[in-house]
Amino acid sequence: MSRICEITGKIAIKGHKVSHSNKKSKRWFSPNIQNKTFFIAEEDREIKLKISAEGLRHMNKKGVYACIKEAREKGFLNR
Repeated sequence: MSRICEITGKIAIKGHKVSHSNKKSKRWFSPNIQNKTFFIAEEDREIKLKISAEGLRHMNKKGVYACIKEAREKGFLNR
């Protein structure tokens, strides 16, 4: 499975690795993805998510259920 945040939709992007002599070579910038388990009290169950560090900050600010509901509306989360 690919490295995509299920809350924010962040994906890996391409860029350049630039050496001291300013030579450029292709590389990937991957998001900081963590596997976390959250308990949703409203649904009385646990859910496992692949979530980025930014997504985790969103969850701390808004709440778990609000972020999951928003991600389902945007289509990032199918469960």
